[in-house]
Amino acid sequence: MFYPLSVYVGLRYVRARSHKFFVSFITWASLSGVCVGVAALIVILSVMNGFESELRERLLALGADVHVVAAGSGGAPASTLDWSQAARLARGVAGVRDVAHYAELQALAVHQSDMMPVVLRGIEPTAAATVTDFGPAITQGHLADLGAGSERVIVGAVIAERLALSPGEGLTLLVPSMAADGTPSPKLRQFTVAGIFEVGEPEQDSTLLFANLADVRALASLGAADQGLRIRVADVLAAPAVAARLRAALPAGYEVRDWTQDNASYFRATRIEKTMMSLILLLIVAVAAFNIVAMLVMVVTDKRTDIAILRTFGAAPRRVLGIFLTQGLVIGWLGVALGVVLGLVLALNVETIVPFLEHTFRFQILDSDVYYSSVIPSEVHAANVLAIALAAFALTGLATVYPALRASRIAPAEALRYE
Repeated sequence: MFYPLSVYVGLRYVRARSHKFFVSFITWASLSGVCVGVAALIVILSVMNGFESELRERLLALGADVHVVAAGSGGAPASTLDWSQAARLARGVAGVRDVAHYAELQALAVHQSDMMPVVLRGIEPTAAATVTDFGPAITQGHLADLGAGSERVIVGAVIAERLALSPGEGLTLLVPSMAADGTPSPKLRQFTVAGIFEVGEPEQDSTLLFANLADVRALASLGAADQGLRIRVADVLAAPAVAARLRAALPAGYEVRDWTQDNASYFRATRIEKTMMSLILLLIVAVAAFNIVAMLVMVVTDKRTDIAILRTFGAAPRRVLGIFLTQGLVIGWLGVALGVVLGLVLALNVETIVPFLEHTFRFQILDSDVYYSSVIPSEVHAANVLAIALAAFALTGLATVYPALRASRIAPAEALRYE
């Protein structure tokens, strides 16, 4: 097979066994460093993607991809808005999967001598969004127990633990309200615990109680309750676009927010963490790239006589440049390719590899007594793998430029003077 001179000689230098052990050692160390750095980046980012997806699922388990509430300052009161019409309009928007009405009240839960602040949320037990999202989270009891007028609630696991509640026991809710003359007039209502739910998100498990929407409306005047629509979308990552279409479809008086706005701080922190972790791990590749520079500089020094002979036979400086570019790129890019393969194999099998290591070495990475989930998730994104590979290609490519330029500038007369 025909190769250009630069590629042919460069590949021979790669395949040749150098008589200098140190040069050969640095070559293999450089290739291994690039491989390990790229693999580590792919695995770590895949695991962080998995944790991010799991966090998003838990945050949205009892929340909403998009929710519609009464507009803030200057808007009409929630009690004067036509929520049925708003729900009909929302269902007609492209990308909307389910719509459910809800109402919320701030309350104080009291059981025996214990009390804690909670949020009482009224839901429609038969709504598709409620059955799909809230139903699987119930660990004791049934969603159908929340009938209209039943005065039953399903409480979070943390609330049940702190107040020593179990299904069938009574729970008193104190709802703050104001009388017509402006004096405080709190309302007391006795509910029965119908069940317990748990989603693994402390903020929700420790604050939410669920009751029938009709019971919550009866407990407080409509003006005192925060009302709105919980909207599920077909693609959770497209929620901002769906929210924009909802704003255009709904009349004035409604405010539309999506999950990326409500949980911006969580995911901003995750993005910053992923960026910093990527930069730190990319330093492994950078160190390996510096090793490639050192290795090629030593090879250039070792091959000064060969370079001078090639120049004497008429090889142009650019051909000499191409020889060492070929050698450096083959070593660097081979390391990147091996790292991508190794990283994908590890990332796609994390859920198998981690239990094997834990069983073999008798340790547990995520203790189930401390963490809600003891499984390390992994989610490979093609865009991340491509970005990592391109960054590693760029670093290893840049590492070959200086040694190759140095080789192309060797003067034949100087190199052969003492030969």
